[in-house]
Amino acid sequence: MLQTYEGGCHCGQVRIRVQADLTQVSVCNCSICTKKGILHLIVPLDRFELLQGDDAMTTYQFGTGIAKHTFCRHCGIHAFYTPRSEPDKVSVNARCLEGINQTMLHPSQSFDGQNWEAAMQAREAGSGS
Repeated sequence: MLQTYEGGCHCGQVRIRVQADLTQVSVCNCSICTKKGILHLIVPLDRFELLQGDDAMTTYQFGTGIAKHTFCRHCGIHAFYTPRSEPDKVSVNARCLEGINQTMLHPSQSFDGQNWEAAMQAREAGSGS
């Protein structure tokens, strides 16, 4: 069920609002997602709002450069980013949302980012695309 959540970075300079379904939390085993400890909530752009902090963020890109790993340049927290797997959407870090019991977040999906190309082929084959 879609609900509205707000959250942001540790220092409070980056603030977001998102409409999401917490049952759709997923994990990725790629090196950067594992090191960040991100719990993904991938949402369409029309369900994401940057409330403040555009000037407080910086972006890290590597590999293909499609993913845009944004984070607060003051405290280093990754509240959201543009994922390579769905660059027309936003992946919100569910750990950065307020007012939720994070022990109740149970990833319903996993993505094999260590084997990105094969995982994307499997996803596309499963969706009939």
